[in-house]
Amino acid sequence: MSRQPGERWSRFAERIGAAFGLVLLLVLATYVMTSLTNPVRGWSAVAIAALATTSAVVGLATADARPVIVRYSILGAAIAIGLTFVGALSGSSGWFGAGALIETLLLTISAVTVLGAVVTEPTVGFRTILGAISVYVILALLFTFCYAAIDRLQSGDFFAGGVQPGRGDYVFFSLTTLTTTGYGNLVPAAQPGKVVAGLEMLMGQVFLVTLIARLVSLWKPGQWARLRQRRTDG
Repeated sequence: MSRQPGERWSRFAERIGAAFGLVLLLVLATYVMTSLTNPVRGWSAVAIAALATTSAVVGLATADARPVIVRYSILGAAIAIGLTFVGALSGSSGWFGAGALIETLLLTISAVTVLGAVVTEPTVGFRTILGAISVYVILALLFTFCYAAIDRLQSGDFFAGGVQPGRGDYVFFSLTTLTTTGYGNLVPAAQPGKVVAGLEMLMGQVFLVTLIARLVSLWKPGQWARLRQRRTDG
């Protein structure tokens, strides 16, 4: 999707947003930030919470969710950021865990809503592709925050072998689990981490199989080129 000659930048930005471009940029920014810092420790957790919840809210708005859902998601985002802020001030892990749980919930609702918008599209286009990629990254992020919340709220270590999670470990473990790569260097030590990891593996496989099948069924080779040719001829 490129900017048309003479098109206003505001209109171009609006088209990108409608095509889930802004959602994808936000979730990728959240992924990068989570990879470079710890999502449940210090002031970086506040920035990550702000990015993650903004991604969820923008995803819901772009997918044309009901206004009441968007309003409640904004409220939830404010609560999550507030809890994380208190955690950064107090240094208490419980506040970080509670904030991470709310972030998980918001990203889950956003992923379901965006996925619904993608699979109900009549044809495969730029919006459909960006939406599908956004959902996949959101899945990795929501499980990232879920693991972080479990680690902060349970009494024992989350990872086996006494591994203390460092920068990017939560999101790295989530991505390798979602894609079923499984390097084996990070393994849940106990429940409910093992159950959640198993659920992520299943969701990753089901998502790829069902979504690819749906996109293939909608894909019509040459449709975009034919449409562009008609516009040129007209």
